[in-house]
Amino acid sequence: MPEPRETSALPWATAWKLARRDLSARFRGLRLLLVCLFLGVGALAAIGTLTGSIERELTTRGREVLGGDIELRTWQRSLSQEELVALARYGKVSPGLRLQAIARKGDLTAPVALKAVDANWPLYGKLELKDGRKVGAPSAGVVWLSEGTAARLGVKPGDTASLGGVDQKVGGLIASDPEKLSEGFALGDAAISTLDLPERAGLTQPGAMYRSATRVKFARPERDPDAVVKALDKRFGDDAFETRTRKSASPSTERFVSRMGQFLTLVGLAALVIAGIGIGGGVSSYLEARRTSIATLKVLGATSRDISRIYLLQVGAAALVGSLAGLVAGVLVTPLLAGALGALLPVDTGFTVSPGALLTAAAYGLLVALIFAAPPLAKARNFPAMALMRAQVAPLAANRWAWLLPVALGLAAVVALALLNAAQPLVTLGFLGGAALMLALLALIGTGIHRLAARLPRPRDPMLRAGLANLHRPGAQTGALVTALGFGLSAFVLIAAVQTSLDANIRRTVPARAPDFFVLDVPKDKAGEFRDVVAREAPGSTLRMVPNMRGRILAYGPKDRMTRVSDLKDIPEDAWALKGERGLTYSVGVPEGSTVTSGQWWGEFHRGAPLVSVDEKFAQTVGLKVGDYVTVGLLGVERTARVAALRRIDWDTLGFNFVLVFSPNALADAPHNLAATIEVPRGKATTGLLPRLARAFPSSSVIETGTLLRDARDLLDQMTLAILAAASVAVLAGLAVLLGAIAAARASRTYDNVILRVLGASRGQLLLLQVAEYGLIAAVLAVVALGAGSAMAWAVIVKLFAFEWMPDWPRILAVLGAGIVLILTFALAGSLPLLRAKPARALREL
Repeated sequence: MPEPRETSALPWATAWKLARRDLSARFRGLRLLLVCLFLGVGALAAIGTLTGSIERELTTRGREVLGGDIELRTWQRSLSQEELVALARYGKVSPGLRLQAIARKGDLTAPVALKAVDANWPLYGKLELKDGRKVGAPSAGVVWLSEGTAARLGVKPGDTASLGGVDQKVGGLIASDPEKLSEGFALGDAAISTLDLPERAGLTQPGAMYRSATRVKFARPERDPDAVVKALDKRFGDDAFETRTRKSASPSTERFVSRMGQFLTLVGLAALVIAGIGIGGGVSSYLEARRTSIATLKVLGATSRDISRIYLLQVGAAALVGSLAGLVAGVLVTPLLAGALGALLPVDTGFTVSPGALLTAAAYGLLVALIFAAPPLAKARNFPAMALMRAQVAPLAANRWAWLLPVALGLAAVVALALLNAAQPLVTLGFLGGAALMLALLALIGTGIHRLAARLPRPRDPMLRAGLANLHRPGAQTGALVTALGFGLSAFVLIAAVQTSLDANIRRTVPARAPDFFVLDVPKDKAGEFRDVVAREAPGSTLRMVPNMRGRILAYGPKDRMTRVSDLKDIPEDAWALKGERGLTYSVGVPEGSTVTSGQWWGEFHRGAPLVSVDEKFAQTVGLKVGDYVTVGLLGVERTARVAALRRIDWDTLGFNFVLVFSPNALADAPHNLAATIEVPRGKATTGLLPRLARAFPSSSVIETGTLLRDARDLLDQMTLAILAAASVAVLAGLAVLLGAIAAARASRTYDNVILRVLGASRGQLLLLQVAEYGLIAAVLAVVALGAGSAMAWAVIVKLFAFEWMPDWPRILAVLGAGIVLILTFALAGSLPLLRAKPARALREL
């Protein structure tokens, strides 16, 4: 008999009164929903709060981070008097120099990133020393050293150390430099001196590798820095210097934080979606337990709309509590996450609350709850009372049209919210599409297992036969189990593959192919003396020396229609060589580690038009071909060369790899020094080489690669930790889905187990039945997880980190096996309450 037409619905207040009476204070029956939302929302809240606080710190401290309102950078020259006078019109000017140098005390040496500053420095903020003093520029003959450099040299405040061959008094140890983020990468800890020290030490001679950094503090703080930069570019040309403003004081840091936050957010969102399947299972289980209550309400006259309102309010209340708990946990765990990531984070975030991030996380949680709770709610809403009474033996199937609209709206809102917060919308769309594809694949596999199990011949073993039947019987949770196990096992493979690939890259590739020393600013006229010192102090070493200078790519393309870099509105990611000054060199032959792939290398005695060889990947990105031209700015002079060859560079060698290599007649007349790499024979001591080079060549910078490699290992370990933490949330979400699937089928499983117990089955046989069912699913999904998890790990290693794919398959298989055991253990543990059901009591309640 059809249900009478609905004429009115209970007021929301009345519906809430009924919902509240039936809702346990401990949310009994909805705890799985609480756990799933707690995990997903908590992860997103922690990630969003952390990245939001970093971005806010960088934005609000723009002036301090940059050291001014605007900064002008030039390589191998200081600003001219005309340029300084033009800057002085806008406010206080503070010129400075940045370069590599060697600090020495006796035979002890340490590479330093020397920052030479004038008396106006810093224009914003103060330098904080370890003894608590807040100071400005050091006085003449005094230097501020980092704690690490002082420890390597064995000096303390008041002692004397040599910088570039000039003795300086250690005035204090640096605790905090407000400009550290804007200085960029450096081969060594910071050392701060007076502006005249580099010149007195001979570190700024023609050809030396140094950079000027001139900051301006506006007399009118409200002045727009972008307008000032435009005016300077118009007067001096847009190629005269690099500029930065307080609005983007540390672009590389901001880009890294944005992308790291996006990656972790997407992984957290994937975990929340996985948990959403558990939410659907938990809500199904909850409503199944209240089947008779829903039927009774309908018999007493409740309409479908009344049922929807009552149970929607109950589920909504539980979702709200779970989301709020997740938000609180996310805020509280943020300092722990920041501490674990350590040096990956550019600023100290402390304990912060980011309202925007918390609202976004809560919105994600509630939308996912809506999407996955709508189908089970529709089952209870649209079926008459008698159908609900028969649901034990004839499971309900919801009308798809009843839940299609809320699910579609929820999905659209999730996608819109993800794109709204995405730094790279295309990457976000790809990730969401991949997650949807993975869900569809697992759903297809679940359907396939269900149908295949129904068609397979029946095994003779009764337990195996019953386990196979459980995969396709009415009300079977095969689809949810496949999703839970598939995502959980894929996460285990992802973790193992990422970890082993990173370990292999660090262990096998980097140390085996890295030189022992890098040396910068070797005087060209002392190259022979340098070779003699290396041969005497480290016999048998391999020494490679190359010309080294800095320049900017100004234009490229066909000769009659070259593209000016300054006219580009957006520079592609792989065209990084177009951003700022880059290393330039010239060579007679093809450099070591390079292979010509197109065109022809110039002859040994080439005297014709200047030629250049370009990195193949860079050329493909910007559309350069053999026969095109490249114009570079070098020491204020434009030089144009024709592209003679493209070459593939082996960037893993950790030697000197230049995007642009010119023919000697193109650059040899420009002032420049040499750079060198030294590879010492395995087992030979290197202790005497570094101090000897530091004494003989005080203006050169000698850097040991051991410290760099240790720093690289630490950084990669922390990046791995971030990935593992995010993937671990996905594993926990997968386990929650598994428990949700078991809970959703609890009533029907109890019915089956009781009947089998009455027929004489023991508890051990029932347990074997569960093992057979979950084992069959796990065996199929292990293969799927191996492929899906490996594909995701490959994307992380190759696309995100740009490393070589080097997984350790035995370890991955071992982790996958351990994951199967862990998941089966949880599945069986969740089934134990079913084995304790007493037949007489259970039969009376049916």
